Amino acid sequence: MSGVPTELACELMSASLAAWRLAGEARCVDDGAIVVERTGKHETIRIEPKADDPMFRWLITIDGRRRPVVSLPGVLRHLRAALDPDYAATRVRVSVASLPVP
Repeated sequence: MSGVPTELACELMSASLAAWRLAGEARCVDDGAIVVERTGKHETIRIEPKADDPMFRWLITIDGRRRPVVSLPGVLRHLRAALDPDYAATRVRVSVASLPVP
């Protein structure tokens, strides 16, 4: 879980919903997971810390499918893609190679 307390991750999910202008609620549940529900829709997403796996730190369940996720930015990307139909995912590639000079 990379040392992030679940309560802080839950606050991050709530703030992200507000920043994306999506009506919904993120709440911590008793078993340590975070449940995100979109207001007015029947969408529920479950985010669980996976402390026993050194590679994947989170499990996100969307529409009954569980996916392992490496980081919180990855969790946020999956969350937004699931809740916001107008979201166009963009990826950035970082390279150590130098740029060609024109």
